[in-house]
Amino acid sequence: MMDNNDEKGFTVKDRRTFAEDGEIRSESSRNENEKAEEAKEASSNAESDARQQAERVTENATPLPEINFASFILSLHTSVLFHFGDLKDPATKKTMRNLPAAKQTIDLIRLLQDKTRGNLDEYEQKIIEEVLFELRMRYVKESKQK
Repeated sequence: MMDNNDEKGFTVKDRRTFAEDGEIRSESSRNENEKAEEAKEASSNAESDARQQAERVTENATPLPEINFASFILSLHTSVLFHFGDLKDPATKKTMRNLPAAKQTIDLIRLLQDKTRGNLDEYEQKIIEEVLFELRMRYVKESKQK
């Protein structure tokens, strides 16, 4: 037995000239019914197209790089550079300077350094130290330019 949910089937359009009561149907009511059916069909097709496009994007998506501690710290570093106004906002294509947000992110990196002390390998320890030194010096410079 066929499942009606799996296949689209067919659409019945009422194109009769006369209504059920025997009166002549107006052209406008026939057109309204046809337009409603077409809109419903177009909506269904748009949903199907959107679903297919989403599947194609997922299939063709570039795999994300591996997340590790060093890449996380470098991501926070980039965030601070954004708040210093070095990088443009992708949505507005404008640079914005937000020193309180930059300071907060620098403090977050310092917090991570304190909480992970003794648990990092040599490479991770060097990354976090160098990033903190660079960002702290830059923050001092930026805060003097207010």
